[in-house]
Amino acid sequence: MPDQPSMADQPSVPVYFVSDSTGISAESMGSALLLQFPSIPFERHRVPFLRTLEEAERVLAMLDAAADGSAPPIVFLTAVDEAVRAVLLRTRATVVDFVSGPLAQLEAQLGVSGDHAPARLHGVGDMGRYNRRMQAVEFTIEHDDGQSVRALEKADVILIAPSRCGKTPTSMYLALLHGLFVANYPLVDEDFEDGRLPGAIAELSDRCFGLETSAQRLSEVRGERRANSRYASLEQTRWELEGARRLYRRYAIDSIDSSATSVEEMSTRILQSLATRRPRS
Repeated sequence: MPDQPSMADQPSVPVYFVSDSTGISAESMGSALLLQFPSIPFERHRVPFLRTLEEAERVLAMLDAAADGSAPPIVFLTAVDEAVRAVLLRTRATVVDFVSGPLAQLEAQLGVSGDHAPARLHGVGDMGRYNRRMQAVEFTIEHDDGQSVRALEKADVILIAPSRCGKTPTSMYLALLHGLFVANYPLVDEDFEDGRLPGAIAELSDRCFGLETSAQRLSEVRGERRANSRYASLEQTRWELEGARRLYRRYAIDSIDSSATSVEEMSTRILQSLATRRPRS
């Protein structure tokens, strides 16, 4: 079997996330599919707020011009207006339409025609859920990296780990996407020496979830901030990570290695862990 060309040898494939709203939905779903092709370089473009036929014609011309390039483009489309979608589907580019097929299936199953309104696909929708997510984001920002212990008992989950293991991005993802009240708390030398959780969270171990990584990766990340420091040394990162694992074992805290795991996958694992725990009284 011939060797596959390296990414450096391949022209980037243009990818367009085209939407009648922000384009976040198209980009999220399209990116999930593109992850299945790690050897191919992609050049990403978001085309949001496409609402009129005139705008659709201009985007059609842009896509067809891109189709004449060395790498044919791919289009991920979330436009619910049928007329706008019909224009875009005339392109010579490959289109993955996230709306027409699924929407038609739902209409057939439910026996009711959908509104075909852009705001329905991308808007706030459930105000209760939206407000919960905004409150969760506020809580999570306040409780980032142990900055505050106020109302810590309201946390749905407390992420713990040595510094620079990925607590903050994972916390924000859980808050924004899933509406969880997340605190994250750093583990420091004193915790590893004592072999106990920090006092502020000592009684909340049932809400804790641990993150870890490889000593080499942690050293590299810390080195970007404090090069040639004890904080970034391999000896220090090995010691801290082993101390963290001892704490996780002692308190029966689930954990995950963030070194080769995406934020999305870590968040899913955390949600699965929370689902198996007993509801709080």
